[in-house]
Amino acid sequence: MSMAAVSRLGLRRALQSTGRRTFTSSKAALGEAKHTLVLIRHGRSEWNDANRFTGWYDVALSPAGEKEAVEAGKLLKQGNFKFDLAYTSYLRRAIKTCWHALEQTDQMHLPVVPAWQLNERHYGGLTGLDKQETVAKHGKEQVLVWRRSYDIPPPALDTSSEHYPGNDDKYAALPRDKLPRTESLATTLERVLPYWEAEIAPRIRAGERVIIAAHGNSLRALVKHLDGIPEDVITGLNIPTATPLVYELDADLKVVPHADAIAPLQGRYLGDQAAVRARIEGVANQTK
Repeated sequence: MSMAAVSRLGLRRALQSTGRRTFTSSKAALGEAKHTLVLIRHGRSEWNDANRFTGWYDVALSPAGEKEAVEAGKLLKQGNFKFDLAYTSYLRRAIKTCWHALEQTDQMHLPVVPAWQLNERHYGGLTGLDKQETVAKHGKEQVLVWRRSYDIPPPALDTSSEHYPGNDDKYAALPRDKLPRTESLATTLERVLPYWEAEIAPRIRAGERVIIAAHGNSLRALVKHLDGIPEDVITGLNIPTATPLVYELDADLKVVPHADAIAPLQGRYLGDQAAVRARIEGVANQTK
């Protein structure tokens, strides 16, 4: 079975199970919501618009992405969301999205914690390449394996590459063994989850209201954990840009499923649901 077929099959099974809520964290339905967590992927970047593999490259938001991020902040304002603390990555597209969210909710005074562990997945040797041209060169199935398999990374960068993090001053304080030359979703999860468990989860348990502005794959790693999503399903999940995703958590930080959730997630996206689904489809179409 092809990689694309596997992803479609896994996601279809998840959608069919919506009424049964078969994922691990479905037990949280018996719990009471104690905490609210908001996740948001950055707005569209200049390289999103150019359809290039971005990863750890520090590209800016595009004008459309700036507008998306402002609108996301307005949705949070309309929902009267209040925060105590914000987390983001080392990458400006996520940082700016976080700033817009806080500005629109009149919470620019809040502490913002940048963490490299929340960076996008590193795309290795694909970084900077046009996605359609890469499909034409290597074939759609191979590119889908690199993009959407759970544990198969793209070809690794050479350490002399401009895209190797060791050549970027932002990461000068990090040990070399922490700097990826390429990553899969599985290895992205291996840096996201320890940071979640050590730094973010304790703050939420202590009662702090948290927003995380990050990236498609670092957020996929996190929701895989929160929602208990199987590996063959998470590979088919697309997270739309600049669309707040709200989770209600019980005292044990298990998800309390929302009636309006779009499977396989159990949190809810804010905003017009038809527009949300259109953005999700737009992400899915990037290599078609």
